[in-house]
Amino acid sequence: MKRLISVALFLFFSISGPAQQYFNTPADDENQVLLLMNPTVNNLKTVFYLIDNQIFPVPDQLRFVGFYHASQTYDFSKSADFIRESGRKNFFLQVCNDLPGQLLYGENPCSDDFRKAFAGSRGVIFFGGPDIPPAIYGEETNLLTQITDYHRHTFEASFLFHLLGGFQNEEFIPMLEQKPGYLVMGICLGMQTMNVATGGSMIQDIPTEIYHLTTAEQVLAMEQDNQHRNYHTQFGIDDDVMWGSFHRIKISMPDRLQVFLTGSGAQPAVLSSHHQAAEKIGKGFEVAATSSDGKIPEILLHKRYKNVIGFQFHPEPSFLYKPDEKLRSDPSKPAENSFIDLFPADQGETFNRNIWKWAAGVLQ
Repeated sequence: MKRLISVALFLFFSISGPAQQYFNTPADDENQVLLLMNPTVNNLKTVFYLIDNQIFPVPDQLRFVGFYHASQTYDFSKSADFIRESGRKNFFLQVCNDLPGQLLYGENPCSDDFRKAFAGSRGVIFFGGPDIPPAIYGEETNLLTQITDYHRHTFEASFLFHLLGGFQNEEFIPMLEQKPGYLVMGICLGMQTMNVATGGSMIQDIPTEIYHLTTAEQVLAMEQDNQHRNYHTQFGIDDDVMWGSFHRIKISMPDRLQVFLTGSGAQPAVLSSHHQAAEKIGKGFEVAATSSDGKIPEILLHKRYKNVIGFQFHPEPSFLYKPDEKLRSDPSKPAENSFIDLFPADQGETFNRNIWKWAAGVLQ
């Protein structure tokens, strides 16, 4: 088995340079690392903004390790350059060279790497991204499913299975049994991968399968709360049209979500950009919030591990927290309102902020 390759980012990016094992830390320091999956420049910029503006008030001593696979489609040398140019000394990249192979849900060539990453960290965030290959959850591929980064999906699904276990292999002991308070946070694709990795399945296209609609125009004629991405982008009329859609969600487990609902209304607004959703729910998870009509799971909570949570929406984009950033969702209308203009305080802003305050509290 090939060893995990660590890449230090100081003055330059060099795979052939001296390696540091960020995950082989002393016992009293092992929880000072937060893993960031798929550490693209955009994802790093987002994390920088959340930290710098105290939206994500993490401990000063926390280090961040971007964890990814060498076969992913993104060029992570761009991320290395970006970190170097930022001057930040607590962000690093770690690349895995082995592929999980056919056995995603059990011992495979990545298992040792996953154990090292888990043992030397306090938590992990899985970010958004493209459609999951249906073969990973045992279904045929819908013509509307677009597969663009196969190896990212297998790598992340296998890691999540190692963390949480799943229906696919009931005898496998999840790594979180060793640290049940470990943070696992999934955003959009991240939540979908959590569900698939634990034995769940996916609705491959919400408009056609749930609402029996076949055109963008039909979706745009629906109630705003039933639109899960901005279908105005289908027309290519205006490149400044935002990629997501704002809609409210319905909380079905307010007791478990009280930390997020403090100062927030019962149906907070969120930002979504997806056309797929969890269908059969994976092992250990329960649906804690849905779309307003109850048809789409919006938040998944783990029954056993209290700090494992998936959000089908995006609480991370910086424009959610900028009152002066006016957004255009319809090319026929001017950009007049920010998210905070539309959904201030208890209508959505506070709920989204509470998510990051909670995550930072877990990492304290």
